[in-house]
Amino acid sequence: MARGKLRIHLGAAPGVGKTYAMLAEAHRRVERGTDCVVAFVEHHGRPRTEALLHGLEQVPRRELEYRGGLFPEMDLDAVLARRPQVALVDDLAHTNIPGSRNAKRWQDVEELLAAGVDVVSTVNIEHLESLGDVVESITGVRQQETVPDEVVRRADQVELADMTPQALRRRMAHGNIYRPDKVDAALSNHFRPGNLTALRELALLWVADRADAYLTRYRSEHRVSKIWGSRERIVVGLTGGPEGRTLIRRGARLAEKGAGGEVLAVYIARSDGLTSASPKELAVQRTLVEDLGGTFHHVVGDDIPAALLAFARGVNATQIVLGSSRRKTWQYVFGPGVGATVARESGPDLDVHIVTHDEVARGRGLPVARGARLGRSRRVWGWITGVAGPPLLAALLNAVDLGLANDMLLFLALTVAAALLGGLLPALASATVGSLLLNYFYTPPLHRWTIADPKDIVALAIFVAVGVAVASVVGLAARRTHQAARLRAESEILSFLAGNVLRGETGLEDLLERVRETFGMESAALLERAGDVEPWTCAGRVGPGRPVDRPDQADVDMPVGDHMALALTGRVLPAEDRRVLAAFAAQAAVVLDRRRLREEADRARALAEGNRIRTALLAAVSHDLRTPLAGIKAAVTSLRSEDVEWSEEDRAELLAGIEEGADRLDHLVGNLLDMSRLQTGTVTPLIREIDLDEVVPVALGGVPEGSACLDVPETLPMVAVDPGLLERAMANLVENAVKYSPPGAPVLVAGSALADRVEVRVVDRGPGVPDEAKERIFEPFQRHGDAPRGAGVGLGLAVARGFAEAMGGTLDAEDTPGGGLTMVLTLRAAGTRPEHRRAAEPERQAS
Repeated sequence: MARGKLRIHLGAAPGVGKTYAMLAEAHRRVERGTDCVVAFVEHHGRPRTEALLHGLEQVPRRELEYRGGLFPEMDLDAVLARRPQVALVDDLAHTNIPGSRNAKRWQDVEELLAAGVDVVSTVNIEHLESLGDVVESITGVRQQETVPDEVVRRADQVELADMTPQALRRRMAHGNIYRPDKVDAALSNHFRPGNLTALRELALLWVADRADAYLTRYRSEHRVSKIWGSRERIVVGLTGGPEGRTLIRRGARLAEKGAGGEVLAVYIARSDGLTSASPKELAVQRTLVEDLGGTFHHVVGDDIPAALLAFARGVNATQIVLGSSRRKTWQYVFGPGVGATVARESGPDLDVHIVTHDEVARGRGLPVARGARLGRSRRVWGWITGVAGPPLLAALLNAVDLGLANDMLLFLALTVAAALLGGLLPALASATVGSLLLNYFYTPPLHRWTIADPKDIVALAIFVAVGVAVASVVGLAARRTHQAARLRAESEILSFLAGNVLRGETGLEDLLERVRETFGMESAALLERAGDVEPWTCAGRVGPGRPVDRPDQADVDMPVGDHMALALTGRVLPAEDRRVLAAFAAQAAVVLDRRRLREEADRARALAEGNRIRTALLAAVSHDLRTPLAGIKAAVTSLRSEDVEWSEEDRAELLAGIEEGADRLDHLVGNLLDMSRLQTGTVTPLIREIDLDEVVPVALGGVPEGSACLDVPETLPMVAVDPGLLERAMANLVENAVKYSPPGAPVLVAGSALADRVEVRVVDRGPGVPDEAKERIFEPFQRHGDAPRGAGVGLGLAVARGFAEAMGGTLDAEDTPGGGLTMVLTLRAAGTRPEHRRAAEPERQAS
C-alpha cells in the first residue's frame, strides 16, 4: 500500500490563517471530486473559520472522560474505517487526552499516512521541538506541546501562512482570534510586536532552509554542476597561515552586502594527513569564522585547486576569496599557484577574489625535517652494520671468488641493511667504506685506489646512489611514522579536552592528574597571583613530587595569561610537547574560573535567599504579628479598665478574643520556626510505621466543626512517616483549604492506595489556582490572589511540602473537577501488607 502524502500549513503564531487556508484547500479539492473529510478541526469560535466547515463531511469525534469531564478527540478508528482520500487534521502538535491510542496527534497522523490516507494539517513554528529553547527566550513561555522536527521535515509539502505582526494584532484587536475578554492580555504578552516579528523570522528562515535543502537535493539528483546564484555563498580558502583571519573578515564583509549571505571557510589537507599548517592557528580561524556567523569545513584533497572548486560548486557558492600567494618570486618556476589556477578554472559562474595581506611573498615557512625518529638500539646496530660490516664482508669475499657483480650486490645489500637499521648516516658510512673496499680489492688494478675501467666507476657511483636513496626513504618513513603517532596522540588529548568542555566537567584536580599522567610528570600544580608583585598561591596540586611555590622552581612552567601558570615537576619537556601543554593550561584556567563563578553564584543565591527570607520575616513580624497582638492588648486593656463595668457575656467575649489571638500567634510562630528549620536543614524525621487514621483525625482538630469531612478507609496500608511532621503538614493543608472554601462546602480529606504509595487528597471547592501559579504557592511567603484577612504570612503550604519531602513523599496541587483546588500528599507505604496490619493492631495497642 502506498504511503499517504502529508501537507502542512506552517504559521508563526495563532491566528495567521493556517486552519482557514486548510479548509479553503479542502473545498477546492472537494470541488475537483476528491474524497475529503474533516477528521478533526477546531475553529476556536472564529466565525469565518466555522463557516468554512459547512459543506465538508466531518467524521464524528470520540469523547473521552478525564478528571470528571468529557473531552472530544479525533476518532482514529472511525477515520481509518471511513478511509477517505484526504483527511484534515488540525493542530499537529496537540497532546491527546489520556486513554487515547497515541499520546500525540502527530502519531495519529503517522497511522493515517501508513494506511495510505493523505493528510493536511497545521502547526505553529513555536511547536517544533528543536526551537523550544529559542521560543522560550523570545516569549518567556516554554511550549509543552511539541512535534519532532523530523515529522515536519518529512512532509511532502510545507506551505507558509504568513502575516505581518501589525495585521495580526489588528485581527486580534477586532476579536477575530480570541474572545474579547482575552484580547488585552494576549496583546500585552504573547502577541507583542517584538515576539511576533521574531517568530515570523523563525518561520521564514525555517521554510527558506527547507527550500535550500530541496534545491540541494534536486541539484544532486539531476547532477546539476552549474552554480545557481539563488543566494550569496562566499567560500574562503584557508592555508593555515596568519593571513586567514584577514580573508575571513573580508568574506564576512562580502556576505553582509547581500541579504542572506553565507560564509564557508574551508581548509584543504592532503590525503596523507601530514600538513604544515599550525593547528593552533586553524583553531583560532575556526573560532573567528563561527563568531562571524559562518561555518568551518575540513576537506581532504591532493589537488588543492580542484578540491577547492569542487567544494565551492558542491555548496552552490557564488564567490571564492583567496589570499595572494606567500611564495617568493623564484618559486613560481614550479607553477602558477593555487590562486591563479582557481581563477582560470572557475568559469563564468564563480567569482574569485584575490585579497592582498601582510604575508605576501614572504615565503611559506615550511618546517624542516629534524632527522629520523629511530630508537637508540636501532641506531647503534645501524652504525655497527655500516662501519664493521663492510670489512667483515670483504674478508669473507677474499676467501671466495664470486665475481665483481656479485660482490657489489652483497655490499649493496649490506648498505640497505644499515639503512633499514640506522637510517641515513649509517647507510652513508656503509656506502663509503664499501665503495673503498670494492675499489681496493675487487676492481682492476687490484690493491690500488685507482679504477682502470670507466664502467666500474659508473657501477660504484650507482652503488653509492642506491644506498643513499634507500637510507633517505627509511629516514622519511621513520619521520612520518613518528609524526602520525604524535598527531594521533595529540588529537586524542585535544578530543578529551573538548569532551570535558561539552560535558561541563569542572574538576580541577582531575584535569591536573590527567596532565601529570599524559606527560609522565611527578606533580602538576596550577599557580596564580593577584598582581605582578603579589606572591604566588597554589589553586590546585596533584602528585607526590616536590611542591613548588613559584613557576621558576618547576621543571616545566606554562604561563596562562599574566597571573597564572601551570607548573610541572619531574623532567624537562621537549618544545614540541608544549603545544598540547598550552591547551591543558588554558583548560585548567577555564575550569578554575568556572568553579569560582559557580561558588560565587551559590553564595549569591544563598545571600539572596537569606535576604528574601529575612525581608519576609520582618514583614510578617511587622504586619501579621501586629494584628493579633493589637487585639490581645485591646482586650486586656478593656478588662483592666475600672471605668467600665463589663457583663459576664462581654468578659467572656473579650477572653475568647484573647485566646483566639494567642492561638493565631502560636500557629504563626510555629510556622516561622518550622520554616527556619527547613531552611537550615535541621529537620530530621523519625520514620516509623503508623496508620493514617491515627494522625489525620488529629490534624482536623484545629478547624471548625463541620468544615471538613474525612474519608480514610480502614483497608489502607500503613505508611512510613514521622507522625509529628505528618500531623503538622496535614493541619496546614486542611486549614489552608478551609480558608478558601465557600460556606456550606466542607473540605474533603480522602485517602487511597496506589501501588507502593498512599495518597491523601485534601479537596476544596474554592476559587482554585491557575496552572502557572501552582508551583509558586509552595514558595515561602506566597499567597495567591486576594487572600482573606488573617490568612497568615503564606508559610503553611511551604512548610507542608518541606515536611512531606523530608519524609520521602511529595506534595502537589491539582485542579478539583468542577472547580477548586486539590492538594495531593503522596506517602511511602510500609512494607507490611494491609491484611497483616489489622491482625497486629490489638497487640500494638496492648503494648
